[in-house]
Amino acid sequence: MSDGPQNAPPAAGPVERIQCQWCQGQNEKTALSCRLCGAPLDVRNLVSESGWREAPRLKDMTEIHFGQSSCQVEGEIVPVVELSLHQGDAVYFEHHVMLWKEESVPLTTLQLQGGFKRLLAGMPFIVSVATGPGRIAFSRDATGELVVLPLHPGMELDVREHAFLLASYAVGYSFVRIKGLYNILFGGQGMFMDRFVTQQTQGLLILHGYGNVFERTLKQGESILVEPGAFLYKDSTVTLEVQRQQLTSGLFGGFGMSLAKMTGPGRVGIQSMYVHHHTGD
Repeated sequence: MSDGPQNAPPAAGPVERIQCQWCQGQNEKTALSCRLCGAPLDVRNLVSESGWREAPRLKDMTEIHFGQSSCQVEGEIVPVVELSLHQGDAVYFEHHVMLWKEESVPLTTLQLQGGFKRLLAGMPFIVSVATGPGRIAFSRDATGELVVLPLHPGMELDVREHAFLLASYAVGYSFVRIKGLYNILFGGQGMFMDRFVTQQTQGLLILHGYGNVFERTLKQGESILVEPGAFLYKDSTVTLEVQRQQLTSGLFGGFGMSLAKMTGPGRVGIQSMYVHHHTGD
C-alpha cells in the first residue's frame, strides 16, 4: 500500500536567474535587459586587451526599476531619462538638467553642506528634488552616453563634477576637493568630486559621460595614470593621488602636467571626451 498520494505535483525547483554582467543584478531568465541598469542581457562584455570594457549601450526605450518607480531611456545621440515616480519616491538632480515634468510633481531643494565653497568652485549651488507621484524627464545638453549604476547597500562612489544626471533620494550626497590635480582645462583650481553613499537601502545613480564611457576593475595594488579630463567615476576603495610630470622641450624648455594615479582595488570609469563647464548657479 502506498504511503502517500500517487499524483502529487513535483516540488517547485529554484527559479532560474540571469546575472547582469554590468551591475551583477539578478534577472528572470526570460528578461532581455537588466531591470536594475538596463544593460542588454544577450550581449557579451566588450573588453579591450588592456582590460577596459565599454559601458553597455542602452537600447532605445529601455526600462529600469528602482524602489516602486521606473525610468525609461529614450534616444541615443542626446539621451533622455523619463521617470515615472511612485507616491513617496524621490530623486535629486542639478536643476538645469530637467527637461520637462508633469505639473503635479512638486520640486524642492536638497539641503547642502558647504554652499559657499560650492559656489566658489563653480559647482551647482542648487540641487533640486522631485517627489512622486508623476512623470519627469532629464537630459544633459550634450551628446554622450548614460551610465546607470545601481548602488547596493553600503556602497560609496566618487564622481567627477557635473557628471551626475540624477540619483534616488536614498543615496547620500556630498562633495570633496582634490587639491593639486589640474591641467589647462582646470586653470589650476583643482578638481571636485561628487560623493554618493548608500546606507541600508539600495539606490540608483545615473551619470552622463561625454563621448564613450569605459570601465576597468583594478586589482589590489594595481595602478594606472589617468588624464584628469578623462576621469568619470571610481569606487571609494580606489585611491587617487596627484602625480606631477615634467616634460622637456628643446625649444621652450619644458612644461609640467598633472595626472591622476588610481590604485586598486575597485572600478575606475573614464570618458573619451571632456567638456569644461562654467556654471552660473
